[in-house]
Amino acid sequence: MNRKILQTLAYDQIKAQLRQSVTTAAGAARVAALTPSSEPRVVQQGLDETADGASILRLRGGIPIPQLTNIDPALKRVKIGAVLNGTELAELGRVLRTVSAVDKFLTDLAENLELRQVYTLQQALTSLPALERRLVTAVDEEGHLTDDASPALRSIRQQIKRLEGEIRSRMDNYTHGSSAKYLSDPIVTIRDDRYVIPVRAEYRGQFGGVVHDQSASGQTLFIEPQAIVEMNNRLREAQIAESTEIERVLAELSGEVAPYTRELSANAGVLGHLDFINAKAKYAHSLRATEPQVSAANHVDLLAARHPLLDPKKVVPNRITIGADYQAIVVTGPNTGGKTITLKTLGLLQLMGQSGLFIPAAAESTIGVFSDVFADIGDEQSIEQNLSTFSAHMSNIITILAHVDARSLVLFDELGAGTDPQEGAALAIAILDEVGAVGAQVVATTHYPELKLYGYNTPGTINASMEFDVATLQPTYKLLIGVPGRSNAFDISLRLGLAPAVVDRAKLLIADDSHDLNNMIADLESQRKAAETEYKATRHELDEATKLHADLKAAYTEFFTERERQLNKAKDEANTIVEEATAKADKIIRDLRQLQLTQQGSVKENQLIAAKTALKDLHQEKAEPKNRILRREKRKQALAPGDTVTVLSYGQTGELLEQVDDKHWDVQIGIMRMRIATKDLEKRQAPTEAAPIRRVATVKGGMSGPSTTLDLRGERYDDAMAKLDSYIDAALLANYAQVTIVHGLGTGAIRNGVTQYLKRNKQVKRFGYAPQNAGGSGATIVVFK
Repeated sequence: MNRKILQTLAYDQIKAQLRQSVTTAAGAARVAALTPSSEPRVVQQGLDETADGASILRLRGGIPIPQLTNIDPALKRVKIGAVLNGTELAELGRVLRTVSAVDKFLTDLAENLELRQVYTLQQALTSLPALERRLVTAVDEEGHLTDDASPALRSIRQQIKRLEGEIRSRMDNYTHGSSAKYLSDPIVTIRDDRYVIPVRAEYRGQFGGVVHDQSASGQTLFIEPQAIVEMNNRLREAQIAESTEIERVLAELSGEVAPYTRELSANAGVLGHLDFINAKAKYAHSLRATEPQVSAANHVDLLAARHPLLDPKKVVPNRITIGADYQAIVVTGPNTGGKTITLKTLGLLQLMGQSGLFIPAAAESTIGVFSDVFADIGDEQSIEQNLSTFSAHMSNIITILAHVDARSLVLFDELGAGTDPQEGAALAIAILDEVGAVGAQVVATTHYPELKLYGYNTPGTINASMEFDVATLQPTYKLLIGVPGRSNAFDISLRLGLAPAVVDRAKLLIADDSHDLNNMIADLESQRKAAETEYKATRHELDEATKLHADLKAAYTEFFTERERQLNKAKDEANTIVEEATAKADKIIRDLRQLQLTQQGSVKENQLIAAKTALKDLHQEKAEPKNRILRREKRKQALAPGDTVTVLSYGQTGELLEQVDDKHWDVQIGIMRMRIATKDLEKRQAPTEAAPIRRVATVKGGMSGPSTTLDLRGERYDDAMAKLDSYIDAALLANYAQVTIVHGLGTGAIRNGVTQYLKRNKQVKRFGYAPQNAGGSGATIVVFK
């Protein structure tokens, strides 16, 4: 990228603002070396880094990097065997502490945030925990060696502290005792690194010792009393020992640093790079800048672009687009309308984007990656070179034409100005043709009406203008692409008070084609404003319709969700009521059965069973979401002859015999064949192991209902009584009038149990032993009511 464009577009001012946000010397060096790149990969990498910095700034306030000075000079010195001072060692320790802190910060951040480039930089950091611990322990933040630097240094400093205490204690006898009257001030001070007291000159003989200094007037002598001389000597010796030990420790620490100069230098560079990323993110935040997309085809589309060096409260954002539908833009319009600022905005934002910086434009803006950006902007007249304005511009344009290529962006301000209008317009058209032939993208501002026709007739070229409000006689600074600018001199003159007759004569003096051109432009402007008004109205209606659609969709979803919730809630409440009623009914049935067993009554067992079944049928099932998993599970529950099922109303297990219709199945439940509703059946999974064989009573008879004979022979007493109870229930449900219970003779226990059971059952009308030819006392005939 040529250096002249950086100066023309004030690129260095951008870098100066960016420099204010760095905290390290290495970061400042990166800002100083920052230039736009013409490599798409490098541009995208720079934008990725800024995006990472923006994410970290938003979520964590930025990467924690403190003030760090340049450690390269110290590392160069230690390489050649020099001994580093405490300040240099403190800076090295600060770098190592920052490496550890940043590494931990980014490691923790990686659990919650994905980044594009920063984690790769993190891998380049080298932690040196042993050296870090040694430097942090031995050297404080100000570069002074601590007492922990070495055991000898700690011992010497303890000795110095003790000697200083003894000396001060001894000197206090002079400042607060009877000798105080000989002193100018009752204080202890230091001269030549030795403790002394200020003695009046006339009493110098009172203390003896050594005179180290005197006041400017000569009235006060600073005397080291004789009694203190030896103690000061010992203190001085300890201080010399301290200095010697400090030099030894510094040399030792420098030797420990020497093997790691490469790692320390690399760490400082990575921290500077991260600091530079921090600064780019902070600068983007201050500008309210966004990440641009990078177009490989150099299609530029800047949405709501703002010049970064202008007051954001006053600058007018503009959309600037070039490269997709047209390769050249000719901008016309009056002076002070914002043409030059628009050129500079396009150029400077392009330079910022190619430097990896976010740009002050709306989200989803697009930049290209140009091999070079050229500009001829402003008055470059040079008195020293004896060049006129036109000559200066032409020299610059000649240089541009010599270096421009198909991937260049060229900005011309007032192209062809400074000479005869006809010749200037012709030159401007020829220059634009030359740039167009090369294939570069170009934006040119001009006042020449001939260039308006050029922009209208030339393929790949479009007119543009800066809007001017005739009503207020003020420019709006809005760029209008597709509409050429027109002169407003006549309208402005009339509004300022120039006589209409004068304006009319002036209009007669210009060519008809100029009138036609201005009328065409005025008509285009009217059409544009009408289209813009219509677009805004349509856009408003679209937004309203979109919002209404979203509201209706949300309400529709909310309605069905609430309906399902209320329905399930109602079913929950109904089921609760039914469950409570069922519990009460079960209690009533238990009580009735107890009464039935203990005394005679008229309650029939089949009526009790039917009542309980009816109560269970009241239970409501919740609506379930219709999805593939539930449908698959439902298919698993499909019934087929031979399946083992649970009869929900009885709580019994049975086997499906055949399907009677869509709503009923014949089910074999133990000794009974019953017709059961499909909804009352639940399929059971086949057992993984063979179920144990249970002994059942032998029932004679067909499969249309329970047999009229129950054989209890060979059963244990408890099993026989349970089967008798179930059989009597089934016989009652089948409306049998009479059944036979075969119990045999045996010990008589089962026969007696059958007799006692039949006596308690209120549904039994009478019973007695069978005739001799039908079993005699080994069987009992039961007649029901």
